[in-house]
Amino acid sequence: MAFFFLKSTHCCAAAINPAALRPFVTVLFQTVTNCVLSLSPMILSSLSTKEDIPVQTTLDTIVAFEGKGLHTGAFASVVVRPAPADHGIVFRRTDVTDHADVSALWSNVIVSPLNTRIENAAGTKVSTIEHIMAALAGCGIHNALIEVSGPEVPILDGSAAEFVEGFMRAGVRTMSAPLRVIEVLKPVTVTVGGATATLTPADTLHIEFEIDFADRAIGHQEKHLNMSNGAFVRELCDSRTFCRSSDVDAMRAQGLALGGTLENAVVVDGAEVLSPGGLRHRDEAVRHKMLDALGDLYTAGAPILGRYTGQKAGHAVTNALLRALFDDPDAWGWAVADAATAARLPGAGIRWSDLPAVA
Repeated sequence: MAFFFLKSTHCCAAAINPAALRPFVTVLFQTVTNCVLSLSPMILSSLSTKEDIPVQTTLDTIVAFEGKGLHTGAFASVVVRPAPADHGIVFRRTDVTDHADVSALWSNVIVSPLNTRIENAAGTKVSTIEHIMAALAGCGIHNALIEVSGPEVPILDGSAAEFVEGFMRAGVRTMSAPLRVIEVLKPVTVTVGGATATLTPADTLHIEFEIDFADRAIGHQEKHLNMSNGAFVRELCDSRTFCRSSDVDAMRAQGLALGGTLENAVVVDGAEVLSPGGLRHRDEAVRHKMLDALGDLYTAGAPILGRYTGQKAGHAVTNALLRALFDDPDAWGWAVADAATAARLPGAGIRWSDLPAVA
């Protein structure tokens, strides 16, 4: 607008007396310049502040997967769609006509052996959500609608790597809503049988896990990871679910592992790994337990700032830990993430080079 005014003034002045109006034009130009220069720091500061406020995310486009369920053996397709801010992670059974949506929240988790199952008030269930939940958390995706054509999410290769690759190809879109996180304010511990899980305060998410199996192919393993800077994608996402050969018949007698094969699970027998190609990591078993823990912790409804420590823990124990956390109002609180906090969350700054070659 200032340019138009100067141009118009110059045109009119040319018809009258350019020399007489030159001092006026010079003063006006200098005044406009000074105004712009005085405002620019405020404009830049405003833009910088806006860019520094962490916001929620969703997928940039849809992504699809398909395969057999680990426990049901039933074929299912999955379509993951972008979702609006504050939508969270919601599963939708496309084979169910009424009450098809189930929010992936700790309060909807029901006790089930060897996997994480969610159920809404109408009884609609979705099973084995832990791997896709881990991939969403590890890619920093806060809102998604996951359409599933059956009762169980496909197991794919037994890890979360294919989900991660799909999400990275789809891309992540930022949204105009602030990102809230859950802060652990004091230690919380649960013990179920011989398994224990604990959450303690920390400025980012740490996962520490310890397992101990009689089979020498697994044995005693322990690992700790700060989940910042793409650690999940780089260190955990390709680690597969595992079981002992001696347990397979017992699981199938209970209606479990009906879709399990040597191609989608690591099966061990004593010191021997029966699955073709052997292990992807020497400590693949404990890495997979950490993958499961990240997926189960994401049912909190937001990223968690805290240190999770699991000893022989499984899905039911992690859910019991979340219930104990939220049952104690002094143990947790909401916070709006600042730039420094967001930079430490799982999924921040992940790169294609972080993705294992197996994906």
